[in-house]
Amino acid sequence: MSGSRVLLQPVLETSEYRALDVFASAHRGREALPEIAAFLAEHFGVEFTLDPDIVAGFAQDSSNLPGSAQALCRPSSERECAVALRACRRAGIPITISGGRTNLTGSATPSEGLVLSTAKMLTPEPALDAGARSVAAPVGIPLEDLREFVLRRSGRVLVFPVDPTSRKEAWLGGALACNASGFTPGETGAIRAWVEGVRFLLPDGLLVEARRGEWVSENGAFTLAGAGAETRWPVPSYPRPRIKNAGGPWSAPDGRADFIDLVVGSEGIFGLVTACRLRLMPRVPDHLDFFISLPGEAEAIRLLMHVSEKLGNDPGALSAFEYFGVNCRHAMLHEDRFFRGADQVGVYIQAPLREPDPGPAAEQWLEIFSGAGCGIDADKALMLDTDALRALFFEARHSLPAKALEIVKKRGTHTIMTDTVVPLGRFKEFLDFTHGRLAAEKLEYVAFGHLGDCHLHFTILPDKDSVQRAVDVYDGIVAKSADLGGVYSGEHGTGKRKRRDFLRCYGQAAVEQVRSSKAALDPEFLLNRGNVVTPA
Repeated sequence: MSGSRVLLQPVLETSEYRALDVFASAHRGREALPEIAAFLAEHFGVEFTLDPDIVAGFAQDSSNLPGSAQALCRPSSERECAVALRACRRAGIPITISGGRTNLTGSATPSEGLVLSTAKMLTPEPALDAGARSVAAPVGIPLEDLREFVLRRSGRVLVFPVDPTSRKEAWLGGALACNASGFTPGETGAIRAWVEGVRFLLPDGLLVEARRGEWVSENGAFTLAGAGAETRWPVPSYPRPRIKNAGGPWSAPDGRADFIDLVVGSEGIFGLVTACRLRLMPRVPDHLDFFISLPGEAEAIRLLMHVSEKLGNDPGALSAFEYFGVNCRHAMLHEDRFFRGADQVGVYIQAPLREPDPGPAAEQWLEIFSGAGCGIDADKALMLDTDALRALFFEARHSLPAKALEIVKKRGTHTIMTDTVVPLGRFKEFLDFTHGRLAAEKLEYVAFGHLGDCHLHFTILPDKDSVQRAVDVYDGIVAKSADLGGVYSGEHGTGKRKRRDFLRCYGQAAVEQVRSSKAALDPEFLLNRGNVVTPA
């Protein structure tokens, strides 16, 4: 039985909340951080670091946006997190949650106040429930470590399937915050689909322990009940395109949202997930891996349409459907091992293999490829059938962003990369527009990404004289994706860098809905200030 009245639980004793409230209310503002730090250390055993050199190491994420903070807290328990959140809430001190800092949108970049790092949030230890096909885990664990834990403890029978490119560096908490996704096409390629439960601290240090389906909003809102009070929490209702989408918090046009869906992908603006339970799936024994060399993008799109039709427009039937497009060949390591002749683009397809003998399945896929009308034969479709060849391919793939970064560093600039997704039926129109704009401005770029989701990264490599032109072209690409029923972010979220993109995609009414939802929990916009929306 589900309901919309969410029960809040105390993490601290009533007297402890009261003591925090009294002291912090009398010591407001970041200038009071030394006094607050001393009080929390003495009475709660919670340590703040005020050393500017140490704090500076946590003032930036992989977005390279400039950041600054005055203090750092590295809690190792849910209790310590609750103390830090409550104290900052009452003292009016901005607080920014920081995980692995691999995000590209600035969501972990602080502008002032306290950084709360989840680096030590490693308890309770991961626990596998093989019968329920689920795993409980803390948010400080690297995603790849969790995936390896599941494989090891299940005897390689179960797997957690979400696999972002940065999974070896990204932490679980950050993956939850931005609804991370990876190779696997379709909705099940993103982490939201696999979250069964969360432990969630609100900005005032109260806890929600939620299971999927337990709390569902009614008439566009939840009622948060606890500490002798009730709070109406409105749910955003702007329409979201039914495609791969990491742009903005979950919304419910019909007024009914699962509490977990609203938390996952909200980029920390509503609170802090301290632990979660994730659904697992049976491990597929093996895969077929193909790299298909093609003359140009027209053939790649023809192949996409053909394979999509053969799969009944279910991209999730594949484990991966990746694209290496314009200018990628010359930016990749080992390109001569994968591309053929004068071919300029490539497609990587990974299909589950459920039978011991790969022969029949390989023949079926080669027949599908040959039917696409792209001239694909056994020479064009290279089967990656050894561990060494697969390793060589992934080394080549990962060399692309590294090469792009190397180029712009030499130019003294930075990459400007799209993260857009559009519906399959509008994909070619979007590509024609994007290539046209980039060519008209004579901008150098590479195009690669997740072809199965119509989700490509156009990575512009400007010199110092063309940065503004590159930004203008990027803005036009985002606007075009919105016009075509798409979204500005398929996997990297919004953070601080893409707030304007959120506005372009969803409009001012959506901005106000998210502001209203955040203000109900965090009236001063102290927690992760600047992510997705700013205060009005």
